Amino acid sequence: MQIKLANVNTSSDAKKERVNIHSHIKGLGVNTNIYLHENDVNLTDERYSMFFDNSCGLVGQFKAREASLFLVDLIKEKKLAGKCILLAGPSGSGKSALAIGISREINKKMPFVYLSGSEVYSNEIKKTEVILEAFRKSIHIKIKDEKLVYEGEVVDMVVEENECLYSLNKAKQINAIIITLKTVKGAKTLRLAPKIHEQIVREKIKIGDVIYIETNTGHVKRLGRCNVYSKEYDIEFDEYVSLPKGEVHKKKEVVQQISLHDIDLANANPTVGEDLASVLNSYLRPKKTEITEKLRIEINKTVNKFLEMGLAEIIPGVLYIDEAHMLDIECFSYLNRAIESPLAPIVIMATNRGICTVKGTENIEPHGISVDLLDRLIIVKTFPYTLKEIVQILALRAQTEKINISEEGMNYLAKIGSQSSLRFAMLLLEPSRIIASIEGKTVIDVKHIEQADGLFMDAKTSAHRVAEQFNKFVSLNWFTFAYNVRPNVNAYFKMDFAKKSLVRAERRRSERNESR
Repeated sequence: MQIKLANVNTSSDAKKERVNIHSHIKGLGVNTNIYLHENDVNLTDERYSMFFDNSCGLVGQFKAREASLFLVDLIKEKKLAGKCILLAGPSGSGKSALAIGISREINKKMPFVYLSGSEVYSNEIKKTEVILEAFRKSIHIKIKDEKLVYEGEVVDMVVEENECLYSLNKAKQINAIIITLKTVKGAKTLRLAPKIHEQIVREKIKIGDVIYIETNTGHVKRLGRCNVYSKEYDIEFDEYVSLPKGEVHKKKEVVQQISLHDIDLANANPTVGEDLASVLNSYLRPKKTEITEKLRIEINKTVNKFLEMGLAEIIPGVLYIDEAHMLDIECFSYLNRAIESPLAPIVIMATNRGICTVKGTENIEPHGISVDLLDRLIIVKTFPYTLKEIVQILALRAQTEKINISEEGMNYLAKIGSQSSLRFAMLLLEPSRIIASIEGKTVIDVKHIEQADGLFMDAKTSAHRVAEQFNKFVSLNWFTFAYNVRPNVNAYFKMDFAKKSLVRAERRRSERNESR
């Protein structure tokens, strides 16, 4: 079986991403000098916080960030084999942000694959297959190869057409493409086959673009717009590159970064032809098919050969499994073996569960994870954010989304976040901005946030409304709700903030005593 590695269409190419909830995170922001002061008796909380830089996008969670920095060092030294990381903490305590910070700290361009615990369940493929696909998406291969190419700026492009003899309406067919490429040393005119025209149209190549064409395969790649045209427009989203040096026909080192899953797909579904039968076959597939183990073994052998020859480099990424308690006992058993395999990424799991039942069993375990896997986990704990930290997070978020908000408005929004959730406070930023813009204001004030807060409800307010107006909703049996559910809900929401704080403090004190 011949395995295809070159010119694989990858879904992991660098693309311009929209601003998401974690766009502002650049790393962990921990000063390594903190190691020298670990045993310092006079290290107060104020001095301890000075070793952390919030400009990285992370706020608070000092102990968790310090622990994550230790794990980053272990990962870089390749001493974390057969282990994975578990981020355990309440909802909205920054577990996903911490996972992204770990990946950015290791490598800015490290592959980061997100998998939710509920995504593994499907009627088409096995649960273990979904996990294995996520594993192989997280591992990238950087392939270096020297190829004979024609490279230069497109200065002229003509499509030769002639009338089709067998067409009734005298339709035209492409006979050839004549393209002229220019470099610093000179220019060359090429006559290309009609099939290359499809690639030129797909890459949206026009005059002034810098391209290269591989002589062996006819693969066409657009590198960008020539920098001669950089002053053509005041605002331009295109990438400008310099005019290539040397001859048009040259040897070029081509670097392609692809994931193992992309290679699996390219070899499992090869494009045999463009006839009607192959097109219909691709559309009439009844369901998503699994990639065979035999094919993956062959791909691994080919990748290992490239690694031994020095033509490729392996880049292990980060697989982040959110809501890990949603996985069942079969998934946990599979992960026991998968994290110890040679081609395994850095696995980071997150959960907000305490003591609960492991899915698929009747066993009650910590975090809803089986004991066998829990023994292989390094657990990092996170805590709820304070009001001051919520203000700093919202300020970073507003800066990322380019939203202007007054100091009073920021404090009011932070108060909403502490009473409801940090996510809800972040979600109110954009509606508040729209309300302010309707009034012709560029700065969000308290009244704009109050209007947005009045339009939407957070989870706690919604639950309280359902508890108060249970007879207006289609819900449980009336007697069951009235005597069992409603008193508990009301008791929770009527508990004042001071009492909740005392309960939390007592719980933390007992946890500290148990740890000692």
